[in-house]
Amino acid sequence: MGWFTDLTGLIAPMFIIASPILSYSDQAISMHRNKTSAGFSLDIPLIMLVASFLRIFYWPGARFDASLLVQSLIMVGMQFILLKIALDHRPSPSSKGGEMPFAGEADGWLGGARPYSFWQWRSPKPYWQFLVYLFAGLVACEVVLSFLPPVYALYSSLIGIAGLSIEATLPIPQILANHSSRSCKGFRLSVLASWLGGDAMKMFWFFTATTEIPWAFKICGMFQAACDAYLGVQYWMYGEGPPNPLSNGTGAIKEHPLDDMSFPAGSPYNVGKQPSGREHSRSLTPTRRPAPFHVATAE
Repeated sequence: MGWFTDLTGLIAPMFIIASPILSYSDQAISMHRNKTSAGFSLDIPLIMLVASFLRIFYWPGARFDASLLVQSLIMVGMQFILLKIALDHRPSPSSKGGEMPFAGEADGWLGGARPYSFWQWRSPKPYWQFLVYLFAGLVACEVVLSFLPPVYALYSSLIGIAGLSIEATLPIPQILANHSSRSCKGFRLSVLASWLGGDAMKMFWFFTATTEIPWAFKICGMFQAACDAYLGVQYWMYGEGPPNPLSNGTGAIKEHPLDDMSFPAGSPYNVGKQPSGREHSRSLTPTRRPAPFHVATAE
């Protein structure tokens, strides 16, 4: 098994580095091509950007494997692009539904409004301001606390655990949404496959790598892998959910039952139905109007 471990040690870091592009490029291209981000939750960029920023600033204190640092840097760039496209093509507030996980972020994860409408702003500007302030705050803490080694060591451990814990919560909103609707409709199987494949690769590499992998990565990775596995169970249990009651099984929408009812010719309820034969010719014949009533007047 030594050769297999060595091979995995070479392939896994490359897969981890490329995973942000492999997982999210298709979604970015799809939104740009279709000119809509309906169904794509803005919580995805939020979770991944915050987690990646914290992981980047965790690296100076932990000095973990460089491939994980490169992955975080690429993830930041990918999520910036994803957020920009999603905001540019965001549907109106009344639009609902969609084709990607975590649709309906306007209702919040637990069905309630978020304080100060956090990450639900209609203008794009607050999103970028929040990210700039977060980055500036992390830089300031890095510079100031680096002069206090005992405090910096504790601070580095805390942001590392926080970042990894935030990233590990990524599947939870989707699990709740699937459980609530008893359906995985809109959750792409390719996304689930990429998550499960990445989990398997990471777990094997985390516990066989000869480079430094902190236990925080391993614990949070196991938690996320368990959540992704449960998503797979949900997909097997629910599938795409029950069919649309108005669908005829072919994807087309059935006609309304009233369309099959007969009404007298000329009835205002005969909307959208054209008469045929003699009825059609009679419908085109002008109707003779009765002569106006004549009132006799005395001369």
